Amino acid sequence: MGYQVNNIKEPEKAILIGVEPKSTPLKSSSVYLDELEFLAYTAGAKTLKRFTQRLENPNPKTYIGTGKMDEITAYVKENEIDLAIFDDELSPSQIRNLEEYIQCKIVDRSSLILDIFAKNAQTAQAKTQVELAQSEYLLPRLTRMWTHLQKQKGGIGMKGPGEKEIETDRRVIRDKIAKLKKELKAIDKQSVTRRKNRETQKRVALVGYTNVGKSTILNLLAKSDVLAQDKLFATLDSTVRKVVFPPDPVTYKPCIFLLSDTVGFIRKLPHQLVESFKSTLDEVIEADILLHVVDVSHPQFEEQMDTVTQTLAEIGASNKTMITIFNKIDKYKPAATSEDIFEDEAIYDLEVLKKTWMAKLDENVVFISAANSENIDELRDMIGKYVG
Repeated sequence: MGYQVNNIKEPEKAILIGVEPKSTPLKSSSVYLDELEFLAYTAGAKTLKRFTQRLENPNPKTYIGTGKMDEITAYVKENEIDLAIFDDELSPSQIRNLEEYIQCKIVDRSSLILDIFAKNAQTAQAKTQVELAQSEYLLPRLTRMWTHLQKQKGGIGMKGPGEKEIETDRRVIRDKIAKLKKELKAIDKQSVTRRKNRETQKRVALVGYTNVGKSTILNLLAKSDVLAQDKLFATLDSTVRKVVFPPDPVTYKPCIFLLSDTVGFIRKLPHQLVESFKSTLDEVIEADILLHVVDVSHPQFEEQMDTVTQTLAEIGASNKTMITIFNKIDKYKPAATSEDIFEDEAIYDLEVLKKTWMAKLDENVVFISAANSENIDELRDMIGKYVG
């Protein structure tokens, strides 16, 4: 009787590295690395340790200072770390220098997000969009893939067989980018045709930071079974469902509309992804009403709201009628003492919070718990006012 072979892949051992200006509150830096750790977990890595450094300006050659680099290098060697993940996009030369010094795989925030998108892409459109974004990210970074070039002796440009290999790869990548853009145009045409067929119906789109509960809300309103996971970027493709609310008691008219769930936004989203996914985000651009979902339990939900607002402006969808849905009220934890809150924060419970700047958002605000189906009727009534 033979032994069973365990094919389960062990998660890669990772460390996280964040650099913040000295003006950034320490608690903010901690929350940023919480998000980076969640990204690492979603990608399949296990975080063993975090390193932070407060610098006004990152080192142009190695991003972090020499002392911090020595500390990280010692830890990597002692604990056999597989990869070091940086909470920023690094230049090709910074990645090359860090890999040579630290002696482990260097991953920046952009490549980590691209990896997650690649794993979660299901449809032909999402796969093409992610592949295009990856190729555009890879093109300027090709030199770091040819580590054998560093051992060659030569003149200023290190000309020789190695450079020819790089140039050949660059041509291959450029040809691939051109081919993917052509494929994406063909897919986009099909998407435009589908959207034109739905032009007579009211369209509502869910937008928000990643992992705020958009898919759960879609499932509640549309009585569907879209994947809703506690992971980042679980949804990449736009999912559209027909929603029918009961007839209005006065007009007896039913409220019927199309509800779409779209890819979540995130802080420092790689620009290649924003460009590649603009066609998917057409559901947002062409919607009549936007439902901006916010995780009110997150310690930096206001910053997340700003990220969504900036991304909507970038894709040309900032002037839409918007309903703000503060979700996860079941997870909201009041700050017990001044030590538990940010320096510029004075919020102790949800009712106090509602009377701050939120009161200025007028009537287009609702507080819900999608997980517990709390205040969902209030949300339906609010949507009905605009759609019915």
